[in-house]
Amino acid sequence: MFIVNVEGAVYKEDKWLLIRRSKMEEHAGGELSLVGGTVDHEGDSNDILERTLQRELFEEVGVEVKNTIQYVRSTSFISANGKEVVDIVFLCEFDKGDPYAKSLDEVESIHWLTTAEIVNHEEIPFYLRDSILAAEAMRKRIVLKKIEEILNGSKK
Repeated sequence: MFIVNVEGAVYKEDKWLLIRRSKMEEHAGGELSLVGGTVDHEGDSNDILERTLQRELFEEVGVEVKNTIQYVRSTSFISANGKEVVDIVFLCEFDKGDPYAKSLDEVESIHWLTTAEIVNHEEIPFYLRDSILAAEAMRKRIVLKKIEEILNGSKK
C-alpha cells in the first residue's frame, strides 16, 4: 500500500515558495523542499488531493493559493522508514498570507527563490529541481495560451 503525498509548487511573480524542513522531520530533515504533506483517509471524497494541499499550505506556512491548482507530475520513492510513497506535485498560484514557519517541528525556514536560483543551488535535491522545472514549463504554457486567447480575441 502506498502513502500518497502532495506538494505545492507555489509561485508568486517569478519566485517559488520553498521551505527548509525541520531537522526533526523523519523524511528529508533539514532539506529544502516544496510545502506539502500526506493525504488522510476520508472515505468517499472529492478533490481530496487539492484540499489536502490547501490544508497543508495553511497549516505549515500560513498561506492560501488560488483555486486554479493544476497537476504537474508524480513520482514514487521509498522513504527512510521503508514505506512506499507516491508524490504528486501541483502548480499553485499564491493568493494571500505572509508565509512563516508555523510549526518549527515541521518547518525551519521559508524561502522565495527564482527558477534559476533553484537550478543553480547546490543544496537543492534533483527531484525538487525537476519538479520546479516541470512547474515552470507549465507556467510558461499557461501564459502563452492566455496571450494567444487575447490575440485571437482582438482579431474578431
